[in-house]
Amino acid sequence: MNSQTSTFAATQSRKADHIRICLEQDVQFHQTTNGLENYRFTHCCLPEINIDEVDIRNQFFGKQLGAPLLISSMTGGTEQAGVINRRLAEVAQHYKFAMGVGSQRVAVEKPQVAETFAVRKYAPDILLLANLGAVQLNYNYGLDECIKIIDILEADALILHLNPLQECIQPRGDKNFKGLIDKINKLCIKLPIPVIAKEVGNGISNTMAEKLIAAGVKAIDVAGAGGTSWAKVESERAENALQRRLGSTFADWGLPTAECITSIRAIAPDVPLIASGGLRHGLDVAKALALGADIAGLAMPFLQAAAASDIAVRELADVLIAEITTVLFCTGNATLDELRSSNSLQRIK
Repeated sequence: MNSQTSTFAATQSRKADHIRICLEQDVQFHQTTNGLENYRFTHCCLPEINIDEVDIRNQFFGKQLGAPLLISSMTGGTEQAGVINRRLAEVAQHYKFAMGVGSQRVAVEKPQVAETFAVRKYAPDILLLANLGAVQLNYNYGLDECIKIIDILEADALILHLNPLQECIQPRGDKNFKGLIDKINKLCIKLPIPVIAKEVGNGISNTMAEKLIAAGVKAIDVAGAGGTSWAKVESERAENALQRRLGSTFADWGLPTAECITSIRAIAPDVPLIASGGLRHGLDVAKALALGADIAGLAMPFLQAAAASDIAVRELADVLIAEITTVLFCTGNATLDELRSSNSLQRIK
């Protein structure tokens, strides 16, 4: 087996492990929460609107969304991942959700698995986001590779995910993050589509958001702490005691999602902002939107549903829409803009 084939096999095995571990093991944050439990909506006992008038549509990056929802980046590169992505894309098309895919590095290393990411044929109209680890810009990836993954997806934007903690714990992780801000800046200038900076579950601070925006990033996905802990995921894949110990020590490391939203919105009132990280239902989504996010991303609930069946994903979508609609109705707001300006979300501790 040559080195290129070996690298591909390791990447593909890692992706299969990630799905299995997330579905079968307890890899959620236990101590650090997403912070949304610290907020409560003021109930309106007389909404003075018909629930049929509630409209949860919005726009993001010029695309009309049927609901303020992003199916967050998860997977690709294996047969199971291909089935999951197809199910997610079909639901995204039906409900007009935005959708991201997992890191497409494996599709660059082995083009024959590109089909497991190529969901545009199932979702011709949605906002579709390509995805690559920003650190790969220090490992012989550049404009050509980014264009390649964009073309595979026919993507509307490119996510550059930031995962220093995960790389520290991951066996043979890529840990050279030096000089990346300049490379991100050059990439943003040259790419024909916008770049989104996204963490993978440990959060983006307002200081880092400022630097990323100054570098040309057009949107921020906070991906805060409180959901799936990738330190725990990688500790489940550990090859030695050191990696297991790191995964345990840093299992609850990160900035809560709610804190990321409010701190970034305070310094960047107009930047497109995605809230993700530990969101599990439509009430979480509504709280994140009321705090200042434009749309909200969920991963684990969609992964669990898509791993089960097509019907399960549709049922989840229906529930999320009903939950968000109920929040607007029971706070007396007919639109998302009204919800954001209503001051109906209050901090309780």
